[in-house]
Amino acid sequence: MTVQRSKIYTQAAEISGLMGLSAAEEASLQSILDVFPMAIPQYYLSLIDWDDPDDPIRRMCIPSLTETDISGDFDTSGEADNTVVTGLQHKYQQTALILSTNRCAMYCRHCFRKRLVGSNEEEIADNFDAMLAYIKAHPEITNILVSGGDSLLLSNATLEKYLRELTALPQLDFIRFGSRVPVVYPERVLQDEELQAIFAKYAQHKQIYLVTQFNHPRELTTEAKAVVKTFIQAGVMLRNQTVLLRGVNDDPQVLSQLLRGLTAVGVAPYYIFQCRPVRGVKAQFQVPLPKGLEIVELAKGGQNGVGKCLRYCMSTPRGKVEIVGKLPDNRMLFKYNQAKSAADAGRIFVAEVQPDQCWLELSCDD
Repeated sequence: MTVQRSKIYTQAAEISGLMGLSAAEEASLQSILDVFPMAIPQYYLSLIDWDDPDDPIRRMCIPSLTETDISGDFDTSGEADNTVVTGLQHKYQQTALILSTNRCAMYCRHCFRKRLVGSNEEEIADNFDAMLAYIKAHPEITNILVSGGDSLLLSNATLEKYLRELTALPQLDFIRFGSRVPVVYPERVLQDEELQAIFAKYAQHKQIYLVTQFNHPRELTTEAKAVVKTFIQAGVMLRNQTVLLRGVNDDPQVLSQLLRGLTAVGVAPYYIFQCRPVRGVKAQFQVPLPKGLEIVELAKGGQNGVGKCLRYCMSTPRGKVEIVGKLPDNRMLFKYNQAKSAADAGRIFVAEVQPDQCWLELSCDD
């Protein structure tokens, strides 16, 4: 397969003609990009249906003028409070998370780390030795998630360093890499035999998982499926975390088609996440919790056993909360799927949720 290396579109003037913008509209778009940067690989841009102003692929990569809405927060799950070494978070007992880079192949408009991506390096890993020392000093850590930014945007040398050191730790059961590269920039994998060889080599020493984020069936292209196959052949297992997004996949049939497409190619649906109330995201993409639960349950109804295993959750400062069901009188049932505090582990609780409510405020001080 021959895949052309993508141009990355970062300026309003580069896409103004495709969008049919006036000079004033182009200036407005650029003013947004000056605050929240844009980066779109040519490959992903080619998936847009320009005849559809509400195209879901377009919504995920090109800003809306409402992105200037400043309501919401930049850190909705308390990541800064869980940082133990610069770039290393330890929120859940068994898991350590490495923010390995602030670079992404594409800056998704629904990104929950807008405070970091493309500009802020204050929380990014720059001292791997210190992180490694912390992990070794905490034997309760049994798995590492290498995230970002996008972990597959690291150089091959850096990826190999991470894998060489982490696979050598007996305490770790497995290592996860979080990446949207297979979705938005598949040539990073398909054209790089060295990258493929690195993962194949270290998958022989320790189980490696790649956690992807496919949000719409149209992202499951021939190229994306080829990336999935490449990693599977290298011995890497794949899991997917979808974000429920208004105007993208908030339709049971669309979501069901996505889940079936994922299981068909060997990617197990893992979580569907409630979109977080992030500044610049909240007003555009959030779906009310009661409606979201209905969409997810209808989509799950069309799946086989593998597709039914996913959980609908939201990440809060207190932990990962599963959205379980509806009760009478605007009440909903929730359960801590993962908890920062042992007191919350597995705890089931009921909360009143209004029909248009999109989030629960669960701070660590509650």
